[in-house]
Amino acid sequence: MTYRLPKTSALTVLFSLSFLMSFSQSNYFKWSWGLGGGANYSKTDVVEGNWGYTAKGEINYHFTPFITGGLEAQYGMVQGGDIVTDPHNRQFVNKYTSITANLKLHLGEFIPYERKPFLEAIKGIYAGIGIGAINNNISDIVRYKPSWAAFDPGYGPFPGEDKGVNLIVPINLGFNYYLNDGYGYVRYVINFNAQSNFTFGEGLDGYNDPSTKFKNYDPDTFNVYSVGVKYFFGNIKAYRKFF
Repeated sequence: MTYRLPKTSALTVLFSLSFLMSFSQSNYFKWSWGLGGGANYSKTDVVEGNWGYTAKGEINYHFTPFITGGLEAQYGMVQGGDIVTDPHNRQFVNKYTSITANLKLHLGEFIPYERKPFLEAIKGIYAGIGIGAINNNISDIVRYKPSWAAFDPGYGPFPGEDKGVNLIVPINLGFNYYLNDGYGYVRYVINFNAQSNFTFGEGLDGYNDPSTKFKNYDPDTFNVYSVGVKYFFGNIKAYRKFF
């Protein structure tokens, strides 16, 4: 006698096998902290940007290994302009501090990287966005044109504030290179990050000239290019992934 498996049973078996093949589980630490630093470049109301430096620290909560929310604090120096070469002889130096809340999504959340070397290698690519505040401290600025200026010598003062707090929105694009500890858990990360910081207000460069006299239409920004390290800690959580 030949026994035939009912169609509904066959479909159930196939679905179960497909489910098992598309399911994986791993464990990860729920928290991480990190330190980093690098160079920044400004784009403000002065004609020429310039290079500065940034140091940063962060703490993150991992909703999954690849979705994080956290706080980042920065200290650094943003500068721009040049009293000699700027058309209006303007320049500034801002010794700033900032704190932002950030959300980051990593590629590993969306791709089946298990046993696939290329996808495994790129799972740490991420993008993110945040919001916070920047405390501006203008330590050096040209408020009056020098007497030797080619145009309108001695003009001033250029309006603006030396200190103030502005809204800041960072946009991040980066890569995490993961390193395991002796037990096989991801414990360390080498991080490469590019961050564009959009500030809303006129505090970053200290100049607040009317747009009728100077072009002043876009938010003042500075880009940070950093390298850092991260350390994972806290309770271990199971991560179930479906595809």
